[in-house]
Amino acid sequence: MAKFILALDEGTTGSTAMVVAQDLTFLAKAANEIRQIYPKPGWVEHDPEDIWNATAMSARQAMEKAGVQPADCAAIAITNQRETSVIWDRDTGKARFNAIVWQCRRTTAFCEKAKEEGLEQYFRNRTGLVLDPYFSGTKVRWMLDNVPGLRADAEAGKCAFGTIDTWLIHKLTGGVSHVTDPSNACRTLLFNIDRLQFDDALLGVLKIPRSLVPEVRPSAGSFGVTKGLDFLPDGIPITGVCGDQQSALFGQTCFDEGQSKCTYGTGAFLLMNTGDKMVPSTHGLLTSVGWKVGDRTTYVLEGSSFIAGAAVQWLRDSLGFIKSAPEVEELAASVPDSAGVVFVPALAGLGAPYWDPEARGGLFGLTRGATRAHIARAVLEGIALQIAELLDAMAKDLGKPLTELRVDGGASANNLMMQFQADILDVPVMRPRNIETTALGAAMLAGIGIGMWDMNRLREMAAIDHRFGPQFVQSERDAYLNRYKSAVRCTCGHGC
Repeated sequence: MAKFILALDEGTTGSTAMVVAQDLTFLAKAANEIRQIYPKPGWVEHDPEDIWNATAMSARQAMEKAGVQPADCAAIAITNQRETSVIWDRDTGKARFNAIVWQCRRTTAFCEKAKEEGLEQYFRNRTGLVLDPYFSGTKVRWMLDNVPGLRADAEAGKCAFGTIDTWLIHKLTGGVSHVTDPSNACRTLLFNIDRLQFDDALLGVLKIPRSLVPEVRPSAGSFGVTKGLDFLPDGIPITGVCGDQQSALFGQTCFDEGQSKCTYGTGAFLLMNTGDKMVPSTHGLLTSVGWKVGDRTTYVLEGSSFIAGAAVQWLRDSLGFIKSAPEVEELAASVPDSAGVVFVPALAGLGAPYWDPEARGGLFGLTRGATRAHIARAVLEGIALQIAELLDAMAKDLGKPLTELRVDGGASANNLMMQFQADILDVPVMRPRNIETTALGAAMLAGIGIGMWDMNRLREMAAIDHRFGPQFVQSERDAYLNRYKSAVRCTCGHGC
């Protein structure tokens, strides 16, 4: 049997494993859901053991479906929800508290107080990020301050912190490796993106012991080998690790400066490759590390929207408009437009460019004539409109307009929304043949890590499935954007 790469894609709602062949085709895929825990409004947690168990089960199932032998696994790749934070005991390997998920807003008050103390620019200058509950640092601080005995044990060097990649590497290697890559480290509020190392000053401000943080290694490199697993033999190398959004950019083969992609998952994430230079944002975007391959570090600009596919889940689970997520396209397409209904997807606050954790979702323009179909269409349009605002901010930071957008993620299969996205952006939207680019990017990095491919070969293997060309005239585009911006002002409490 030919060697394969096992790609582990750790999302917010589930763990997916994919068996990737040397020609980059997916031989099999398996997924298992992760239980969502909501202790209080705005708080979101996962049980770290649930994440690990779902990962292990998905890996077993994927290899069984593919009919491959675990011993033929050439390497393991990991891509993951980035800011979600876990602290565990070094001796027992057990988590000391539930993982606090990237969506969780429990540290809003802490962030606001830090801003009042003038710390926001201090963090932005070093990390490229804004002071927001989204990122890991304040989640770690909360756990240290609120979990009994945790701070004392952490200061004694008895505990380890990691994002989900680090947690899984810990489990895969039998507790041997405590490592991460720059794409994940840079989302913690603790990592200096210029020096490419955890920053003692930032750790000091947040009162986090240095002994908690992992070692940082290149995204295509050596993160350890498997040990003590019942579904893989010992000694299989982990050679590709990358945060999910950067991994999707890599999987889209956006290797050149100026290339961009948007991933439509639970949230929506727009990233642009800025090459080997950091581009500071003056329009609410984030500057992050994309990946490190060899000695070369690639940087990105990023705009994040907390709610995308989650809005469709809301239509399904909370409102009962549809029975399954794919049904939303047919429902929305049953009407020619939204009849003036506007949806602002601020169900978990607003990310870039507003960074307003207190904003709330809103439906505007409702009349007696508004139907489920109009609301469904408005939800899809609202997802696309927030991406348009991100792209506008990105173009302003770069000083030039974007020429195309590559898309991926589950919701990119929605042709109606992708056409509207092209219409509202006024640029072509390109969807690849394989929309599972998050897992693909990690697999590519793992393959580079073992010498299976190089970046030139990967570029040659990329394939576009569909091109959505813009069809709106400018007046249509402006009308949609103006209505949406007015609605956003209302959700932010600035008056309609």
